Amino acid sequence: MMEKSCSLLVHFDKGTPAIANEIKEALEGNDVLAKIDAMKKAVSLLLNGETLPQLFITIIRYVLPSEDHTIQRLLLLYLEIIDKKDASGKLLPEMILICQNLRNNLQHPNEYIRGVTLRFLCRLHETEIIEPLIPSVLQNLEHRHPFIRRNAIFAVMSIYKLPQGDQLLVDAPEMIEKALSTEHDQSAKRNAFLMLFTCAQERAINYLFSHVDKISEWGEQLQMVVLELIRKVCRTDKGEKKGKYITIIISLLNSPSSAVVYECAGTLVSLSSAPTAIKAAANTYGQLLLSQSDNNVKLIVLDRLQELKSSHREIMVDLVMDVLRALSSPNLDIRRKTLDIILDLITARNVNEIVQMLKKEVVKTQSGELEKNGEYRQMLIQAIHSCAIKFPEVASTVVHLLMDFLGDSNIASASDVVIFVREIIETNPKLRVSIVTRLLDTFYQIRAARVCVGALWITGEYCLSLSEVESGIATIKQCLGELPFFSVTEEGEVTDTSKKPPQQASSITVSSRRPAILSDGTYATQNAASETAFSAPSVIHGSLSSGNLRSLLLTGDFFLAAVVACTLTKLVLRLEEVQSSKVEVNKAVTQALLVMVSMLQLGQSSVLPHPIDSDSYDRILLCIRLLSNTGDDIRKIWLQSCRQSFVKMLSEKQLRETEELKAKAQVSHAQPDDLIDFYHLKSRKGMSQLELEDEVQDDLKRATGEFINDGNDTNKLNRIIQLTGFSDPVYAEAYVTVHHYDIVLDVTVINRTKVTLQNLCLELATMGDLKLVERPQNYALAPESSKQIKANIKVSSTETGVIFGNIVYETSNVFERTVVVLNDIHIDIMDYISPAFCSDNAFRTMWAEFEWENKVAVNTTIQDEKEFLDHIIKSTNMKCLTAPSVLDGECGFLAANLYAKSVFGEDALVNVSLEKQGDGKLSGYIRIRSKTQGIALSLGDKITLKQKGGGS
Repeated sequence: MMEKSCSLLVHFDKGTPAIANEIKEALEGNDVLAKIDAMKKAVSLLLNGETLPQLFITIIRYVLPSEDHTIQRLLLLYLEIIDKKDASGKLLPEMILICQNLRNNLQHPNEYIRGVTLRFLCRLHETEIIEPLIPSVLQNLEHRHPFIRRNAIFAVMSIYKLPQGDQLLVDAPEMIEKALSTEHDQSAKRNAFLMLFTCAQERAINYLFSHVDKISEWGEQLQMVVLELIRKVCRTDKGEKKGKYITIIISLLNSPSSAVVYECAGTLVSLSSAPTAIKAAANTYGQLLLSQSDNNVKLIVLDRLQELKSSHREIMVDLVMDVLRALSSPNLDIRRKTLDIILDLITARNVNEIVQMLKKEVVKTQSGELEKNGEYRQMLIQAIHSCAIKFPEVASTVVHLLMDFLGDSNIASASDVVIFVREIIETNPKLRVSIVTRLLDTFYQIRAARVCVGALWITGEYCLSLSEVESGIATIKQCLGELPFFSVTEEGEVTDTSKKPPQQASSITVSSRRPAILSDGTYATQNAASETAFSAPSVIHGSLSSGNLRSLLLTGDFFLAAVVACTLTKLVLRLEEVQSSKVEVNKAVTQALLVMVSMLQLGQSSVLPHPIDSDSYDRILLCIRLLSNTGDDIRKIWLQSCRQSFVKMLSEKQLRETEELKAKAQVSHAQPDDLIDFYHLKSRKGMSQLELEDEVQDDLKRATGEFINDGNDTNKLNRIIQLTGFSDPVYAEAYVTVHHYDIVLDVTVINRTKVTLQNLCLELATMGDLKLVERPQNYALAPESSKQIKANIKVSSTETGVIFGNIVYETSNVFERTVVVLNDIHIDIMDYISPAFCSDNAFRTMWAEFEWENKVAVNTTIQDEKEFLDHIIKSTNMKCLTAPSVLDGECGFLAANLYAKSVFGEDALVNVSLEKQGDGKLSGYIRIRSKTQGIALSLGDKITLKQKGGGS
């Protein structure tokens, strides 16, 4: 049995049996305000499952005669929602009492009463009530007031659409067509044309073509219905009139209404794939993008352009500069989406224009002091980086401009610049000399430790000539300042040995430390202050008063100290190859050793609150030993192998991007005898925009469980959850359908007793970010019969939720209510997250920002590191960001980063760190980080349950 339809929803929490008597007393009184309040309560109770049969006669006697407009409107709402038929489907006898009142309202001298009564008739489905009212409805088609005429047309349409409506109103299309030809009110004309479009399509088409020359003069509402008609006709009829329809659409592209123009563009794309039609639609979207001030409209238009780009990329390439003008919007979401579209439309023909435009935008971010300028600059830098990688010939025009931002106060954008420079200097050998020179000149301006680390690595790897090596060593020495880093006076006070003006003296203090994840997944201790930019050192007579490296080291950043030691070691080793004078080489070695010893002395002193960490200490000590006794094998590792690893990383990155592009472009082919899955075909990229209406219907069916995509009955059986025991008087089981933001419970309830269960109600409650949409209504369940009850639950965040509740019912033998407690339904987090990809830099940034962490100890019977990692990836539905080459080999250790994204746009980060013990067992930790607590806890619980083995 299907549930009855409902056209009105009102939430009401105060449903008690005692309130019915209060409502009845208020309705019988003469106080108008009290009657209004009582009617509102009655309507709310009825909509929330309460039955108030005793109120009907009271309302007929005391409410029906009222002349108050508000009471009359509430009366119509009441009549709309009450049950008008008995259990056998026959009209209740008392319903005939309202017919005379409705006829009087349809002839009422007040226009409002007539109009709302006509609107009420649109929601009536009982022909016994409607039939005697038809003459009064038809009289209102010629009323002088347009408000009544437009509602009368809708009433005629709803009556004609009833199962026996064509018999009640045989000549309705002719009457509406006649009314349409003489109507002057735009809303009434729209309703009349919609009626013909819905009930007599051929008449609507004939009227359209007979007034083609006047379509541009029609109102916005009527033009929108015309476009809807064209979409419907062309979807079902591929005849010769298609060209005429396209002519009508093109004429409407000049409409002053933005809504009409937008719909025209979408309709045009659905009707034709001709380049001229697609170009006209794209130009229309481009004009809307620039003319509309609403950011939401801009985002919607950008979505349409994104779809056009997917199916008609060649045409969109010619309009790329028009789309790029959307960067003038101050909204970051619009700018981000615009850049995403543009980066996929770059070709060798337009790359120079695009890069020049992006360079101008970067320069603009320097002039203003807007709050979002730093974030926008980072987006532009990443876009330029992408352009330079795809088209190396433009790298020379942007690399020097971007290097000015190495000292940017926005750490993220400065880090992107140094990553960009590191990749360009390897892929463009012709630019190496100029990049190294510019890098050494601007090294003093770098303010962040993360950027300094990248710049030092570039300096150590790409300073090849004698002059470059000497400049590199000199730059590092100058940025470190005078040695040692501190001295102890006779009074025992610790002072900085660098000479600085009093106003710039910095105390040697360090803030709290936190572990930072490196690109290989391992942890390094870094200072929290090292991620923030300090004020730029002042320049006195051409020299720095305090070096940036010195200031960062005095905050306790010993990871940076280890990088400085490694860079000096590489430069000195390379100096031995290019410098013929042994005296100069020995001098450089001595100076480098002095720097390293000074850093160790600073780390082991009591000057800083925290001593140097063991990793940094061992690395600096290794550099000291290497410079003291250099061998050819060690020299080869330091001067060649590091560069080779970087080149291999870049080649793997390029290969992965190429494979992803191939996967996107790959078209899967089905076998000739395979069944056609229409939903699958519709959900592919390139689907016409206007077929989305059909897809929404399929989505609704999928969400409510009406069909399963794979058509497999076993899949449906796996989703059935038993809610009660077999010995309970009421047996219940639920089929759970999870569809993005909705959970649909299709509960089957079976009465296993020999008596009728009255007022049986399924009471549900939720735990977590789940919300019950509406309370299921009460039912009467006959002996040994069953009932299907549906419950809709909304999901607002990604976490494991729980649905619990009970079934309550009454029997005629027992006056008290019986309660059957239901088993809990656990909603799996795996239904909401899917594998995704992000860059290593973005992963580390999110890892540092996200505050929720869940640490799970490894406890498994699996003894192979890679097998365990694959098991975790499969169990958590995540993507491994660590390159396969990094995971090759057998060393007893494994570190990998995993990433996934939820349907709500939330990020889930996982770091797996493993070590193989002597007995062959694996130990270590799996760390989960997220922005919300729900993902961290739910994903941790999932890993704890699944990590022990493949079968568990």
